[in-house]
Amino acid sequence: MERFLAKLLYMFLTALGMIIGGSLIGSVSAGVTGHGPFKTMCELARDLKIWAAVAAIGGSFTSLQTLESGLLEGEIKTVIKQLGYIFSAFAGAHIGYLLILALADTKK
Repeated sequence: MERFLAKLLYMFLTALGMIIGGSLIGSVSAGVTGHGPFKTMCELARDLKIWAAVAAIGGSFTSLQTLESGLLEGEIKTVIKQLGYIFSAFAGAHIGYLLILALADTKK
């Protein structure tokens, strides 16, 4: 159980970091080229959400194959774990997105 919780936290923070880091570093290019960095930062955060979650899971195919085999073979524990991993990664990406929106809103 401890390993499961550690992996949930790992996926959550990986997705969160990808959104925050990617948006902040990506917005630097907007500042250099004369575009609005905060608008670009919000757009990047929105566009990166799905990619950050998939990358945090470790690739969508492996996770989906494990989910499929768990469903077909009746291994409920495996299905619950995979759904937890997927939810954790998407939650991290969404929290990162919300933090970027809050940061951009406070700078206006």
